[in-house]
Amino acid sequence: MPSTPLPDRTLISVTGADAEHFLQNLITTDLDALGEGEARPGALLTPQGKIMFDFLISRAGSGGFHVECRADIADDFLRRLMLYKLRAKVEIAKQEQTLVGVSWDSDSPASSNDSISVRDNRFREPAAAWRIYAASIRATADLAGWHAYRIASGVAESGSDYALGDAFPHDVLLDETNGVGFRKGCYVGQEVVSRMHHRGTARRRVMLVSADTPLPDPGTGILVNGRNIGTLGSVSGAHGLAIVRIDRVKDALDDGAAIVAAEIPLTLSIPAWAKYTLPQQAGAEET
Repeated sequence: MPSTPLPDRTLISVTGADAEHFLQNLITTDLDALGEGEARPGALLTPQGKIMFDFLISRAGSGGFHVECRADIADDFLRRLMLYKLRAKVEIAKQEQTLVGVSWDSDSPASSNDSISVRDNRFREPAAAWRIYAASIRATADLAGWHAYRIASGVAESGSDYALGDAFPHDVLLDETNGVGFRKGCYVGQEVVSRMHHRGTARRRVMLVSADTPLPDPGTGILVNGRNIGTLGSVSGAHGLAIVRIDRVKDALDDGAAIVAAEIPLTLSIPAWAKYTLPQQAGAEET
């Protein structure tokens, strides 16, 4: 199976007697449903329900957790967790000696005595990916190959596809990748996210993008009749991801209007595993 280190990712450990209770009341992921050997996405939200930090979380031993996040936000994320710690019996620390890697396109992880492999729950059959945590990780493929696989699978990430502080969990499909627990108790931003979910008011969604020529740069606006309906995110040749207004996509399809980015005609589609659909009527209520 192909594998590669992810130098832009780092690992934070959360351990101690109160670790699970502490995180369960703070983040979007429902830890009651988190099994051994799997990593689920999650987020720490603002009180207004926007994503402040995104991550993957997995169990690490008895009562402990690995929280994998972007390396460039790790220090800020750690400080934010410490602010919420108060008197909880929790130890929070970056794992400076542990590298993060990934392997993909296989139903089983690479076997190694000195590494931890957990299945990345964001990827659905037939796609599969495994996060690797180890002191050293051998590359058998390059980062471009990994990002092409992630894009084809419809998996968006902050930095590449959206800015932190600018997206709701529904915008980036956390509600469809087990990144939001709708049956758990309160967490920061829960009221807004729950209302959006139960009222069905999510208007922005991740969609797959394809074209007959290489796509323009990430950040390019996606237009219909000169009107912006979203922004291009990660790109791999003629394929990419975008977060778009799905009501406006539906209008464009109904009207036969061209959807373009930098004058390149685009085809937008819903990831095969996603359950959301285009609205039957445009103009869904905005949260």
